[in-house]
Amino acid sequence: MVESKPVLRALVNGAGPTGALTALALADAGWQVLISDPLSAAVLLERSRAYAFSHSSQRLLEQLGLWPAVQEVLVPFRSLQLLDLATQRQVPFGLADLGSRRAAAVGWVGQHRSLMTLLLGRLSAHPSITLELGTPPPQAVANQPSHDLIVAADGPHSPSRDALGIGVLQWAYRQNCLTALVQLRGSADDEAWELLRPEGPFAVLPLGDGLFQLVWSAPAQRCHQLESLSDAAFLDALAGALPDQLQPDALLDDPRAFPVALLLAHRLHRGNTVLVGESGHRCHPVGGQGLNLCWRDVATLHRLAKRAASGRLALHRLPAAYARRRWPDLLLTLVATDLLVRFFSNLSPLLLPLRHLALLLLVKLAPLRQLSLSAMTDGPCQLLRR
Repeated sequence: MVESKPVLRALVNGAGPTGALTALALADAGWQVLISDPLSAAVLLERSRAYAFSHSSQRLLEQLGLWPAVQEVLVPFRSLQLLDLATQRQVPFGLADLGSRRAAAVGWVGQHRSLMTLLLGRLSAHPSITLELGTPPPQAVANQPSHDLIVAADGPHSPSRDALGIGVLQWAYRQNCLTALVQLRGSADDEAWELLRPEGPFAVLPLGDGLFQLVWSAPAQRCHQLESLSDAAFLDALAGALPDQLQPDALLDDPRAFPVALLLAHRLHRGNTVLVGESGHRCHPVGGQGLNLCWRDVATLHRLAKRAASGRLALHRLPAAYARRRWPDLLLTLVATDLLVRFFSNLSPLLLPLRHLALLLLVKLAPLRQLSLSAMTDGPCQLLRR
């Protein structure tokens, strides 16, 4: 008589995009999952922002069988214009810079509400997932006997992390980020922009039909001033910040500013608890790395959870194995994004010639563009595997 394997049980604290995808990934690996969040579904849906999705996120969604559905709510961009406004040097990235991959897009952009509506629907319908929203989360204590694995996916101010006594390395950037939905002229609907400005990076992400999500980095005082402007005054300020070819026509929601910080937990696990997403790390949003870095956490956990469910990995080894596999990607991405911000967010006469040279080499050398785009779309660790 063949002895059946015991069912593995996981608790996920946090039902944002990363927590929701973690629950779906664990269920796909054969686990029974309880996912809990103190916020209601209505509150989880109401966030006004958009995300850039890279090829690393696409691969994970394909593995989970979610890509066809998620792709329906995303807008692809087939070119990315990198423009340094201090040196007036522009670098175009296109499909050819993805190398041998036959990709239909450089990346994708999706709005938070559409993504969360889909993920919450999948959570509610999955037979192996119990979704509890609007209730206090279960206490996240290391080696909680009722769960084989606890996942802290409850954000940068994670109560789960604090309950475990895990400290963090963090500092706040002098910049804030301001998000806004606008209608623009001068850019194709499948074209994204990353503007490098002395006051901070500025992303212009296409959402189709002439709509674009702005992620505008600037000093905190400047962002708060922009928040308080009338629609007409905001559009005037925006026109002055954008390159001449991009012309704003309408502001379609209320601009919202939020602080930007670098955060890294001292450790990514304790007992049978692992930190996933922004409970363990946070980086500057330059290059759209934030959500994709979080979802690479999920991809690693998914692989290990499948091995544990099949008996190929001892359950007590899973948390430490997860941490070991995530450290290189986290450290390289946090360092790379921090250096990019510091290198381009100034007018130092010593750095301007270096910036001009670096961007000129990107324009002239296709292999260098391919390496840079690979780091952006697959993570910097991908370069070490080449």
